[in-house]
Amino acid sequence: MSSKEKSTSGFTEDWLPIRAIQNNMIITKDNSKVSGVKITPRNIFILDPDLQNNILIALRNFYNTIDYEFWLVVADRPVDISVYMSQMQLLLNETSSPAIRKLILQDIEKGERFIRNNVVDTEYYILFKTKDSDLVQKRVRQLINGLATAGLNASLVSNSDLRLIIENFLNGGNTTEFGTVMPV
Repeated sequence: MSSKEKSTSGFTEDWLPIRAIQNNMIITKDNSKVSGVKITPRNIFILDPDLQNNILIALRNFYNTIDYEFWLVVADRPVDISVYMSQMQLLLNETSSPAIRKLILQDIEKGERFIRNNVVDTEYYILFKTKDSDLVQKRVRQLINGLATAGLNASLVSNSDLRLIIENFLNGGNTTEFGTVMPV
């Protein structure tokens, strides 16, 4: 594609260097792979001060062992409680006790407030980029083990996680309600 076509294109796909998202990696147009880990959130500030310090020291030591470029990414994922809301409605329909119905209605009302206020889960990622496919797995293991040493759980990012990160980047954290448009 010529530079004139790139600059006037109306499709995001034409200027993003992403060729594919597969096998838990973003494959770029220059064949680099972007992958990483998703970190399970943990509120260390409810722990006693000594344990907090130990975790922070372990994290500092862990970060100092990483000898390649990496990105810390925070992304918001919309909370989908539609299944829970359906279950609550079914339970309400099956219950005749006024006290239990009142409790269920309170839960339904709380769920509706969550939906109205666009409640999100905040997710944390460490991503890196490399051209070597074998190095991806080695680095992922290193990240998972290093975070475990600091008392945090982590797992390999999924294709869904990577799509969410890109969507958050492109849409300023707003969820889109329409399907993806691809050029033909």
